[in-house]
Amino acid sequence: MSPAVLALAALCLALLLSMTSRINVGWVAITAAWVIGAGPAAMKPDAIMAGFPVSLFLTLIGVTLLFGIAEANGTLGQLAHRSVGLVRGSRRLVPPLVFLLATALSSVGPGSISTVALLIPLGMVIARRVGVSPFLMSLMVANGANAGNLSPVSSIGAIANAGMAKAGLVDVGGKVWLANLLASAIVAAAALLLFGRSHAAAPAGPAAPDDGATFTGSQRLTMAVIAAWIIGVVGFKLALGLSAFAAATALLLLRTADEGAAVRRVPLGVIMMVCGVSVLIALLEKTGGMDLFTGLLARLASPASLNGVIAFVTGLISTWSSTSGVVMPTFLPTVPGLVTQVGGGDPLAVALSINIGSALVDVTPLSTLGALCVAAVDDQVEARVLFRQLMAWGFSMVVVGAVLAVLIAPIVARW
Repeated sequence: MSPAVLALAALCLALLLSMTSRINVGWVAITAAWVIGAGPAAMKPDAIMAGFPVSLFLTLIGVTLLFGIAEANGTLGQLAHRSVGLVRGSRRLVPPLVFLLATALSSVGPGSISTVALLIPLGMVIARRVGVSPFLMSLMVANGANAGNLSPVSSIGAIANAGMAKAGLVDVGGKVWLANLLASAIVAAAALLLFGRSHAAAPAGPAAPDDGATFTGSQRLTMAVIAAWIIGVVGFKLALGLSAFAAATALLLLRTADEGAAVRRVPLGVIMMVCGVSVLIALLEKTGGMDLFTGLLARLASPASLNGVIAFVTGLISTWSSTSGVVMPTFLPTVPGLVTQVGGGDPLAVALSINIGSALVDVTPLSTLGALCVAAVDDQVEARVLFRQLMAWGFSMVVVGAVLAVLIAPIVARW
């Protein structure tokens, strides 16, 4: 069996394991790359390790360390708590404002998982107080977090843009962010129209807790440094990851947080999942297995249906698998070959379709976002109901994501 076929089989195995097992497929991918590369492909170890994405690794470590500091010293939690105070009052205003808060917080860097973890406990308190159902609140928080997840200064945005660069699509960070934001906003608006009234509950008291807490000096300094970092990245084109290291180092030297607590918040498992899969993808490219993979995908679509089909496929896989750790690193590099083999299509629109399709399904309880929402409900009966609701909604997003990809991706790609 040729190295290309073996590498493709290893990738398919990694995808299968990511959907059926809790093992970090990054370890599996690196092991498979070494076994196939050093064996049938007759590659030297240095050539195999050259596939490790050092730049992406440093970027993810730097950004997540910076926001690990902000989480460890309570800055993000206090921001979330204070922001929640803005949405007290009218039950009709609470869901859209929570969506906007989640979008804003996710966009500045923490990404969707940290944003949901910070906001959903407070969101559920507000939901009970003003009469909004846990289901609607979950959809607002999760979709809001997803809406800002691919911003140019977020760690997940860095993963998406690295994949885009592998596909030859550079300087498209704004479009990547915008397409994801529009898709999530449309889904959230539909949820408001469908469930804004039917999923109301009786108000249970004041809209939100208010303990009168104020920002500490360390928290104010953390916000100032992060704001300066964002300005530097967006306004002065500073290197995302390296400048994040500089900002994080400054905060640690100023003793704004405990270094050990901040480091423990760096999601090393997810980072190694992304980088490990990238090593296997690099081997796939070197052995010719990528052509086989894109050929298989190309059989499912025509130029006219490519955006919808790729969004459907990636959405279905992402229902069980990691969007940022597996789906994006696997599928984004296939875009140029896929467009060529299908015989037409806009590469940027296809890449945006992958992002849209794989992200919208992340509200299922099988994903971290959905699981965090279910875990925030104290009542076990309500939690089981919410589990079923989010499962049904998430699976419906496989189809909805394909439709929105067809509608949104070509328009954003042309802007």
